[in-house]
Amino acid sequence: MSQPQTQKSTFSYFIWAFIFTAVGLLLGAWLGWEMTGTLGGMGTVFFICVVLAVLEISLSFDNAIVNANKLKDMTPKWQHRFLTWGIIIAVFGMRIIFPLAIVVIAAKIGPWEAVKLAAMNPDEYARIMTGAHLPIAAFGGTFLMMVSLTYFFDHEKDIHWIQWLEKNMARAASIKGIEIGIVLLLIVLFSNLLDGQDTVTFMTSAIYGLITYLAVEVVGGLLDLSQKSIVETGAKGGLGAFLYLEVLDASFSFDGVIGAFALTQNLFIIAIGLGIGAMYVRSMTIMLVEKGTLAEYRYLEHGAFYAVLILSVIMYVQTLAHIPEVITGLGGATLIGISFWASVRHNRREREAEAAAALH
Repeated sequence: MSQPQTQKSTFSYFIWAFIFTAVGLLLGAWLGWEMTGTLGGMGTVFFICVVLAVLEISLSFDNAIVNANKLKDMTPKWQHRFLTWGIIIAVFGMRIIFPLAIVVIAAKIGPWEAVKLAAMNPDEYARIMTGAHLPIAAFGGTFLMMVSLTYFFDHEKDIHWIQWLEKNMARAASIKGIEIGIVLLLIVLFSNLLDGQDTVTFMTSAIYGLITYLAVEVVGGLLDLSQKSIVETGAKGGLGAFLYLEVLDASFSFDGVIGAFALTQNLFIIAIGLGIGAMYVRSMTIMLVEKGTLAEYRYLEHGAFYAVLILSVIMYVQTLAHIPEVITGLGGATLIGISFWASVRHNRREREAEAAAALH
């Protein structure tokens, strides 16, 4: 990255997020007034939009770091496309089209009927969405589990945070397909804990999640190899990496979208609140890339991928029992906070060692 970029203030990265927040909250307040015709109703919708935005941000710290991990190796052109096209897909695709698509498939109705159902009968719409949680959790949990395990089962990985665990995982990476084997074992275990049709639904959705991960990896690799710019610049990611990040974003979004229905059944309020949160995730991602934060704090990535691994297990467990979203969000944020603290301590020790060596 160029020198001017690294000198940008932290505030400047969030300007568009702040603008989107102002517009979104005004739109939420207007929607509340249109729905209720009272100041109280307007205030309630406004507050729900704020809570949803905070929920999305708290659940997405690990998302931003994992995005940055992939984004830093992409060509500048595809970095820009991810941060422009990607935000459109994230806000409108995952927060509006995705919930509608679930209802279209689950209720076997047309897209326009799904829109009318969301607007005129939100309780029924929410019931259908909540009923689809099991296959969504199985699919998203499997994809995220593969993302995290692939990071740790890497024989080229030479920086380890939890030494005894990560060193052994890096060594075990020489066993071909070990992460796939672990995921398949967990799929079998959790499917056996369910009953009847739920067993089949969980296993089928989880296998589709695994196939999707492998397909994105294969297709992404083929697409990226075909691009001359990658060979010339040494960057590792173009269209393939873009597709990978979009599926990754979608997997992170599943839990937030479903969890939002605990606060409101209104699709449009959910889209506003979660959309605001998605803007901050994009802002955090580009800040992490341009400021070189991942290189400066060496264990931050580790904390994020541990958070992703725990999130994937939580998504599996949620097929058996409800786990509040606040636990998911706080758990991930805590892990990232600890990894940040460990990185700061490592940097301090290195500086002290260098100062001691200089004195001698």
